[in-house]
Amino acid sequence: SIRVSQLCKSLAKHLNLMRTDEIKELEMAGLFHDIGKISIPDNILNKPGSLSKDEYDIIKTHTEVGYQILRAADEYSELAIHALHHHEHWDGNGYPLGLKGESIPLFSRIICIADSFEAMTSDRPYRKKMSIAESIIEIRRCAGTQFDPSITEIFIKKVITNNDTIQKI
Repeated sequence: SIRVSQLCKSLAKHLNLMRTDEIKELEMAGLFHDIGKISIPDNILNKPGSLSKDEYDIIKTHTEVGYQILRAADEYSELAIHALHHHEHWDGNGYPLGLKGESIPLFSRIICIADSFEAMTSDRPYRKKMSIAESIIEIRRCAGTQFDPSITEIFIKKVITNNDTIQKI
């Protein structure tokens, strides 16, 4: 989550869309985006193989659980909407609501790409990490389906390929 938070912050700065307080909010949203995973059993989170449909349905609940946790904490309630929608896809095939395009909150779109990059470039129980070059190919392939195409190239050119950014994270 710390890596996702830093990637979000870096992308936000390169998008030049936000004030300092908004960048700080996005940074916090990136940090807490997966808080709902606390409710997912370890045997599912750490499963070395493919998830069954039922297990995947359980994993998908983490966005709504995270939303409820963050809504309940006054200090973090404004972050809740970003946790809820960080698995929505640009083409409408994400979850939990199947939002599409710009109906997905901007912060959630940013978290989506940062979280995906972090997942691709980290070892997981079910697979070894990808190289940065492989992750770039995958992110480009998913631009316009999973990711907002208007931020994809900025993320690749200004965040991923900026060695200073990646080395700090």
